[in-house]
Amino acid sequence: MSKQVTFKTEPKGKLTGSIRVTGDKSISHRSIMLGSLAQGTTNITGFLNGEDCLATIKAFRAMGVTIKGPENGNVTIQGVGLNGLKAPTDHLDMGNSGTAMRLLTGVMTGQSFDSVLVGDASLSTRPMRRITKPLSQMGANISTGDNGTPPLSIKGNTPLKGIHYDLPVASAQVKSAILLAGLYAEGETSVTEPAVTRDHTERMLCGFGYDVLTEGNKMSLQGGGELTATNIDVPADISSAAFFMVGASIAEGSDLTLEHVGINPTRTGVIDILKLMGADISLLNKKEVGGEPVADIRIRSAKLKGINIPEALVPLAIDEFPVLFVAACFAEGTTVLTGAEELRVKESDRIQVMADGLLACGADVTPTADGIIIKGGGLSSGEVDSHGDHRIAMSFAMAGLCAKGSIIINDCENVDTSFPHFIEIASKAGVGVKII
Repeated sequence: MSKQVTFKTEPKGKLTGSIRVTGDKSISHRSIMLGSLAQGTTNITGFLNGEDCLATIKAFRAMGVTIKGPENGNVTIQGVGLNGLKAPTDHLDMGNSGTAMRLLTGVMTGQSFDSVLVGDASLSTRPMRRITKPLSQMGANISTGDNGTPPLSIKGNTPLKGIHYDLPVASAQVKSAILLAGLYAEGETSVTEPAVTRDHTERMLCGFGYDVLTEGNKMSLQGGGELTATNIDVPADISSAAFFMVGASIAEGSDLTLEHVGINPTRTGVIDILKLMGADISLLNKKEVGGEPVADIRIRSAKLKGINIPEALVPLAIDEFPVLFVAACFAEGTTVLTGAEELRVKESDRIQVMADGLLACGADVTPTADGIIIKGGGLSSGEVDSHGDHRIAMSFAMAGLCAKGSIIINDCENVDTSFPHFIEIASKAGVGVKII
């Protein structure tokens, strides 16, 4: 049993100064996977030392890859090549990480040995048919648990053939799983997505010397190539930065700078949405590091207004909506989100769990099948359950900045999966939150 962690917030002041949030989780996962499958030594800096990413390291170590670190964000990988992995002696445990499970499934379909991917109680309820369906069309032999959930049992020594797949729902994880399986497939593998999703996999494959052709919303690659080791500098995670963007926007008198944040255009929906709401956000010191654009983000408090969130921005901010719901509670007018049914199959049903928590704190919210309607007006005190979802817990920590009283947030132990030292960094910036 993991220990129970409870947060308590106190309405407190403003966010000021400069902080650097933890490394990007999406890029950290992929750097371990591709570094392990490359020829040569890959050095990673800025790696996110969180439980999700450590699960990915543990899985590749179990398959014979020598990985040193993480130590102060530094990781060194002795790559074994695309066909150099060895059969693990036990199931590969992905913990709480849907990214690790879905992407690794793509890799494992091309191996010469059988494997079984398992996860914690939360991950074991998440839908996996969205990846097993296209991978099966490529020739993979994958069995799921009841209702298409983990564990995933993958048969090795199964020849794969390239396919073209039209994603029914925009999902970077599904796209990435198909492209990674495509490394092992005969011929061309291509994916067309209905809306733009994060493109870290395509960018990093190119960084490791593997050609990926992007034409509009279609990505394609040829199987049978190889990856060449490189150095990866992981920028700060915009999904983690998003909590502080909202906190500094709603807390009067705030002026906060977030350093060296990844501003990949497939991830900046949270900035676009907050700006539409009237947020005062500036991008400073823009540059490109390892194929990924980065910048310092300065946020000053502003009067926010409710908006109808454009559906085109939904895939570009899918992980940031819990904290955007908090912003909506402190905005003037009504905010309406539609086209976000994907939120119901994350670490929790983020629409319902956020709605329940906000209602418990006195908000005027109405959940819908594919979104939510939030009438601004602030929050009172209350007690909420994060249902083990790290993003829910951190969102309510920011809500506590401007609530009329304390908010008790239960079941917060999974915050460490994506944001180690969250409490310390938040407290440094001026958030009144502590573990009780």
